Amino acid sequence: MASSRLDPIDRKILAELQADGRMTNVELAKRVGISAPPCLRRVRTLEEQGYIRGYHADVDPRELGFEVQVFAMVGLQSQAEADLSAFEARCRAWPLVRECHMLNGEVDFILKCVAPDLSTFQRFLTEELTAADNVASVKTSLVIRGAKDDPGVPFEILEARLSQSA
Repeated sequence: MASSRLDPIDRKILAELQADGRMTNVELAKRVGISAPPCLRRVRTLEEQGYIRGYHADVDPRELGFEVQVFAMVGLQSQAEADLSAFEARCRAWPLVRECHMLNGEVDFILKCVAPDLSTFQRFLTEELTAADNVASVKTSLVIRGAKDDPGVPFEILEARLSQSA
């Protein structure tokens, strides 16, 4: 388990930053119970090792005029690695696609898309997504409302697992 390489202070740093990535290093150090210089060194190390991938503002799409959120389930004609990689690259180039996940099962990919309105999404769907090379089928579901959108991982479950194995 990769998390076993992290000590409790590293995990606490990650949990605190996941909850509030804008806090100062001094505040973070206070919350995890160490002084600021080693805290900053630990954060830098966690960044370098890839545990922290970046820092982002959690913007509200609807407040910015993106009223439509859609999940698109995409089936491909070929699942050869070159074709899967080509589709992933295409998804990264589409601005309306905010997330792309390859799945196991009946659907090859699920895409989370946002658009300012339904006609913009429909245009993307018909002119780009369904017209893309290797796309065999697309099924979409319009999001009515979201009930939960927690980023990251549940550190309390990780800590419970680690304390049981110790």
